[in-house]
Amino acid sequence: MRALATRPHPAGSPANDQVRAHVEGVLRGLGLETSVQDTVAEEAGQLSGAAAGATLARVRNVVARLPGTDPTGRVFLVAHYDSVQSGPGGNDDAAGTSTVLEVARALAAGPRPRNDIVFVLTDAEEACLCGASAFASAHPLAADGGVVLNLEARGSTGPVIMFETSRDNAGLVDVFGRAAPHPVGTSFAVEIYRALPNDTDFTAFLDRGFAGLNSAYIDGGAIYHTPLDTPVAMDRASLQQHGDNALGLAREFGRADLTALRSGHDATYFPVPGGLARYPGWLVLPLALLAPAAVAALGWLARRRGRTTYGRLAAGFGLALAPIVVAPLAAQLLWAGITAVRPGYAELLDPYRPTWYRLAVVALAAAVLLTWYALSRRRVGPAALAIGGLGWLAVLGVVLALLVPGGAYLTTLPALAGALAGLAALGLRLDGPGPVVAVTLAGAVAVVVLLPTVVLLFPALGMAMGGVAALFAALLGLAALPVVDLLHPEAGGQRGLVALRARRAGALPAVAAGLAAAVFAAVGLSVDRFDAAHPVPTHLMYALDAGTGQARWLSGETDPQPWTAQYVDGFADVADFPLLGEAKVRVGPAQAANLPAPRLAILSDTPSGERRTLRVRVTPQRPVRLASLHVDGATAVESATVNGRQVAGGPAAENRPWGFGVVFHAPPPEGIDVTLVLRAGSRPMLRVMDASDGLDAVRGFHPRPADVGVVGSHSSEMLAVARTYPL
Repeated sequence: MRALATRPHPAGSPANDQVRAHVEGVLRGLGLETSVQDTVAEEAGQLSGAAAGATLARVRNVVARLPGTDPTGRVFLVAHYDSVQSGPGGNDDAAGTSTVLEVARALAAGPRPRNDIVFVLTDAEEACLCGASAFASAHPLAADGGVVLNLEARGSTGPVIMFETSRDNAGLVDVFGRAAPHPVGTSFAVEIYRALPNDTDFTAFLDRGFAGLNSAYIDGGAIYHTPLDTPVAMDRASLQQHGDNALGLAREFGRADLTALRSGHDATYFPVPGGLARYPGWLVLPLALLAPAAVAALGWLARRRGRTTYGRLAAGFGLALAPIVVAPLAAQLLWAGITAVRPGYAELLDPYRPTWYRLAVVALAAAVLLTWYALSRRRVGPAALAIGGLGWLAVLGVVLALLVPGGAYLTTLPALAGALAGLAALGLRLDGPGPVVAVTLAGAVAVVVLLPTVVLLFPALGMAMGGVAALFAALLGLAALPVVDLLHPEAGGQRGLVALRARRAGALPAVAAGLAAAVFAAVGLSVDRFDAAHPVPTHLMYALDAGTGQARWLSGETDPQPWTAQYVDGFADVADFPLLGEAKVRVGPAQAANLPAPRLAILSDTPSGERRTLRVRVTPQRPVRLASLHVDGATAVESATVNGRQVAGGPAAENRPWGFGVVFHAPPPEGIDVTLVLRAGSRPMLRVMDASDGLDAVRGFHPRPADVGVVGSHSSEMLAVARTYPL
């Protein structure tokens, strides 16, 4: 990692060339068949937008192969060696690249695997996933597909989580559970990630029909895509987990019959102490339907045994909705209050030291649950409330089974365990410690199933969505209500002073949890302060229109920090810089720098019937990270070709000054050739733009103090120059 992540090395930069040469040299030194795929590729996924157009990049992937003895397919170990422009990429993804190199060393030094092992270090992942797209779609070794193990990081610490799989993953998950020394993963995460607009290199392989697993460690997200993402900031235990798992999986897939992995269904799986629990997806709906039936049977038996009435059961079910709703709302309000005190948190994925805040959210959820229980228990009774809580868990299990099958286990299994424990205690007429043992075992099932989800949701979603973790904490509390009841005095017919003392005793757990939440939040604010080691995040860009001579400072901060406020004040749109998006940003006047705009040369302009074919070349006049070309919004582009690659055209844009566009990362020095097929008779306007990194040379820029940091993985510190060319 120290060799790879000494400085930022985005695609196309000289630093990127040095990293690629190092990676290539290591693989060749291992005696592996090594080559560089040098090509132009289009974006995979939806990371960056070019209005109605296309995003491309020149990429140079490093590819090495360890031939198998009797291949049934190929196994691909994938990581990206480029970084964002705003940081050296120590964890993201020098950690993954280092892991691939070390696994290559270990495999090359050992017995030859049965299947081919291909090591793929991709370029331009941060820009547009273009390296992975180029390999998956055009490299000869990828022609027949195979199994992909993609290695990522979105933080600096924590367990390595297998968070994404291909479809019909039961066979893959079985190998993961057996062969990974640290098998942390959950089918719920896979379901959620499939629904999110997030992408990694894995997306490009999925789009081409590959099978595989995507893994990353995700805690410590405050340094993600910042200058702080250095090897020093890495948790070596997390890196070691990456290596352990990748080597174990590479060996297992290397000797497996890869043709037998397709299972036809997804598995449900989740971590348990010592391994990974898993069962086939076809069991999800039957178990989900069994849970409400078991809860209903428990309600009937509890009423028959005289523990409650049907009226109280209905009341318990209705009241049990309160903590499910109130706990996440309270957590979101808590975080809103904390960010009001510390506005810089709004720009961070997570605080630098989030542990105290996470404890505050869990304590607040406990306070909500215990307050609700203390207020409801005497009137409704503990049996009705417990059965009502299990009822909601069972209902949610059915909903999840229908909509998010991989997450149904989260509520189905605790509901089933609680109902079966209650049926055992009441049906067998257990006495002595029997009922306590039964409900405690059911509570333990809920803890094993739900607690890891609560823990993983905090780094996965960040404190800004801490309410989701609070929701699952509340569900865990409902599943464990009979155990919670042991904290309370007996409900019954106490009167006078005895009743008052009982109510006070019942309120003590809620008061203690509420105080704990306040103390944890206060400690978090005291401990997690911005300083030189943990700088306040800021975002700043510089944009120059070389045609008009107007320059502006731009910032994406909604509530600018004092350092940023010296550059920007009001809001304005940046429609004249279409690459930056359509949202309004903070702006401020800037001195015009003496910087050239990209040159636009008309190579040919040919009318043919109802069409007009326009061929142009965009050539940056300075070292840049990207260049773009946009056509005015009134002109429809029927098709386009960029450096010989066909891309989709786009209709005229409604109410937008600029429509179809092409964004090209790591442009070659000779420029970009773009051929546009337009409607005949159109009089298009073309807007060209390029962007470099670093603002130190701009007049009026003051370097950031030590306690002021950088956020904005693709635009912070950007220096953009644009110009309009009428035709």
